[in-house]
Amino acid sequence: MAHYNNPKGLLDSLRSIDEPFEVDVLIVDDGSEHKPNEAELRDSYDNGTLYFDYLKTNQGVGIAANRALELAQQMHYELIARFDCGDIYYKEKFKKQLDYLAANPDVKLLGTWARVIDEKGNFLHMLKHPTSYEELKKKMYLNSMFLNPSVVFYSEIISEVGNYPYKYRRAAQDYAFFFKVIKKFKAENYPEVLMDYIADPNSISTTKRRLQVKNRINIVLDNFYWGWYPIFGILRGSILYLMPRSLTTFFKKIVQRT
Repeated sequence: MAHYNNPKGLLDSLRSIDEPFEVDVLIVDDGSEHKPNEAELRDSYDNGTLYFDYLKTNQGVGIAANRALELAQQMHYELIARFDCGDIYYKEKFKKQLDYLAANPDVKLLGTWARVIDEKGNFLHMLKHPTSYEELKKKMYLNSMFLNPSVVFYSEIISEVGNYPYKYRRAAQDYAFFFKVIKKFKAENYPEVLMDYIADPNSISTTKRRLQVKNRINIVLDNFYWGWYPIFGILRGSILYLMPRSLTTFFKKIVQRT
């Protein structure tokens, strides 16, 4: 977990982890003014061990996430999960994912569906990405098909694809990472809503929306081939780049509300 000035969200997220086995959590603080209260967090979390690491200055979630990946590899964890402060996991989320991975050893990265809420807890829409590998590979050219804080993956894949690409660290590092993963490894989404994901008005997708869309177009170009999905992905990205955020949010609610 990367943390920046959100101690309450961090506490809420940790308290939501409820598994029949230990889940260790590595928290990288990204130069916060309001740093984690280690004693309070350790008293509140009894599902595993908490580890803390601190960046001296705020460098962005991409840098903090890569620092966490490096530390997790140094600690020799076989499986790594991403989590964002404020998001809430449902009971036995990890158990369901790990059981699926154990039964499908060819799958190396597994995401889930999510319920999207605003910062006050109000329901916005369901986020249900495709589940099959073949469909995911095609539709990755339209948008990221994995919710970053939902995924669990084998750490071994990092030796092949690397960490979150530094080039896109400011707005689209997860999309670029998943693109590299899915081109080399089988990846899927578990067909069940297993978490609440907060659509934060201060998130990168809102505050740096145009930069994010521009980077997504560049990522599609990095992985381009002459075909329907890459061409449509570039056209779609160009339209989104020109469209105001309020309009895209309106259409998303209409399409995804269930």
